[in-house]
Amino acid sequence: MNRWTVVVGAIMIQLALGAIYAWSAFTTPLQGTATNPSHYSFSKTETQAIFSAGLATFALVMILAGRLQQKIAPRTVAVLGGILLGAGYVSAGFTGASFIGKLLTIGIVGGAGIGFAYVVPIAVGVRWFPDKKGLLSGLAVAGFGFGALIWIMLASPPAILGIRGLINVQNGVYTIANVDRVFTIYGIIFLVLIVLGSLVMTDPPEGFKPPGYAPLSSEDKKSRPKESSDYSSGDMLRTWQFYAIWSMFMFGTLTGLMVIGNVQNFAKDLNYGFQGHGFTATQASDFAVIGAAICLPILNGIGRIVWGTSSDKIGTKRALMFMFLLQGIMTLTFFFTTVNEYLFYLVGALIGFNFGGNLALFPPTTADFFGNKNLGANYGLVFTAYGVGGSIGPILAGMVQDFNLSFLYAFIPASLLCFLAAVMAFVIRTPRMRED
Repeated sequence: MNRWTVVVGAIMIQLALGAIYAWSAFTTPLQGTATNPSHYSFSKTETQAIFSAGLATFALVMILAGRLQQKIAPRTVAVLGGILLGAGYVSAGFTGASFIGKLLTIGIVGGAGIGFAYVVPIAVGVRWFPDKKGLLSGLAVAGFGFGALIWIMLASPPAILGIRGLINVQNGVYTIANVDRVFTIYGIIFLVLIVLGSLVMTDPPEGFKPPGYAPLSSEDKKSRPKESSDYSSGDMLRTWQFYAIWSMFMFGTLTGLMVIGNVQNFAKDLNYGFQGHGFTATQASDFAVIGAAICLPILNGIGRIVWGTSSDKIGTKRALMFMFLLQGIMTLTFFFTTVNEYLFYLVGALIGFNFGGNLALFPPTTADFFGNKNLGANYGLVFTAYGVGGSIGPILAGMVQDFNLSFLYAFIPASLLCFLAAVMAFVIRTPRMRED
């Protein structure tokens, strides 16, 4: 099989999984606004709780998925994920205005589906591309970022484009029938995409090496993990490097997902958003959708490819350090961007660009430190950091809004954690490998 077909299948799967990053398209319809009330009337914290539940379940289930694909065919694990994600969204279309219903269907069932499907294209792809692990990781997960663009634009494109989205106001109200219909449609689309992409999710033959690929030299092996020696999950958990990598990943996802989950709420905030700087409510809404649906997702996808490729050239440690430094600066700057829509687009896009780097850099980092053989199971454990960060960041920002506090109470701690992660990336060293 041509190994590049695996990349095509991976992108199809990840496009569907990117649904979780499109959640900001649903926050306003579920919350309602002063001008367009909703039949749901969820609080901001409740909408972020659904988002966070999905992220946490996604991360926890990845541990099981990583181990499961060592026992059964990877494509079977991916198909299981597609069934769960599709079922979660389709079921959400029948739960009406129930917060618990949405939490269980989209947050728990849908999040579990993402967890099962997500690890498959990464683990399978790295085995097909041992010579281009960073590039493969970036391409494989780029669809995750670009998927958000598709699903947000399909649901609620900005008014300036003149396109009618699936979510629309009916008689001045966000109705349950309209919004729930979108959940059902999305569930069916996600199922089809993942099943089709899963058809090529098969491991390469034993001992496969791409043309021109040479193992590390004896000199390189002294400073980098040896390909012939792989850490089991138990061995990995006994190294301090695992906990350092886990913490960095958690800091990066906390920051990125906090912005992704709240970018529209921030732009529309009456005090700190665009209306607080003299723009109209319609302008604020358009700026919010453009930032959330176009700028942030596109650069999120591009960032995965760029940062992944950079790790092949300068190493994962340096790539992580530069990424976290830039993310810390951008997150601190973001609070001041609602004075100008173009500044808002630029900084929001760069935050998405850097966040995408987390998803591209930590799989090859895990492989570099702990080997390729058990990457599915090992990265599943590392990925629990994503669930923790994804739970803390969005809910923190949601609580800040419900208590009418400044967004700085969310942005400043997040930026400081990014700077700390940059320092950790600078000092971390690969674990001492066992001699074969």
